[in-house]
Amino acid sequence: MIQTSVTDTELLEEVIPKLKNIELFLHDTLRVKIDGCRVPKEIHRLRNLKSEFELEISMIRMNLSHLLRRYSDQLIRTVEDAKRERGTQIVLDEHEAVAIERIRRLYQRSQEVQTDPA
Repeated sequence: MIQTSVTDTELLEEVIPKLKNIELFLHDTLRVKIDGCRVPKEIHRLRNLKSEFELEISMIRMNLSHLLRRYSDQLIRTVEDAKRERGTQIVLDEHEAVAIERIRRLYQRSQEVQTDPA
């Protein structure tokens, strides 16, 4: 089931860092795997995976950008004021909710690929 809200803390300390890790995986780890591979079928599979990740990240970024614009004032206050109570709920629209879920799934997939010895 897709979450319809997240906390400001969850967004800033879990979701966004996971997206950054996915991007690092895409630009570093996956590129190195492709460059180091000598099996044409595996190279093709990895390139397709890279294309899937790039498309997914583009869609995620578009919806995450919308979310960050809608809640920018609240998120800025959260970051700037360490004494402010954290954990305020952020209500997600349908597209934002899907984007958050996709980040979590894509992060899991990136972890699985990184631990795959192939």
